[in-house]
Amino acid sequence: QVQLVESGGGLVQAGGSLRLSCATSGRTFGRTFSTYAVGWFRQAPGNERDLVTAISWSGINTYYADSVKGRFTISRNNAENTVYLQMNSLKPEDTAVYYCAADPTAYYTNSVSTTREAYDYWGQGTQVTVSS
Repeated sequence: QVQLVESGGGLVQAGGSLRLSCATSGRTFGRTFSTYAVGWFRQAPGNERDLVTAISWSGINTYYADSVKGRFTISRNNAENTVYLQMNSLKPEDTAVYYCAADPTAYYTNSVSTTREAYDYWGQGTQVTVSS
């Protein structure tokens, strides 16, 4: 079974930065986290859980929502089984619970999926609050 744990959330002023981490353990399909695509989603109260950014297992392919392009950067360290989300120039509208999620099935295509249903494993979430 795959487990994901997010950390790094907190309270920050607008214009500030935070770095989220998603640490994983376990395996599925006989493979470990280093072969999974990973996405960061966020959900604000009353809103849907939306994809913010995603990275393929190799790190070659990435996706960013328009709202975070140029401000957020996703990266991964497969040796440490960790994915990072560097968030700069934060805005109050970035306030949400941030979740990381793993998609084990994108290994052979080395791709990322933008649909929530593609991600089978989820962390518990970490709160990010940006004050104005």
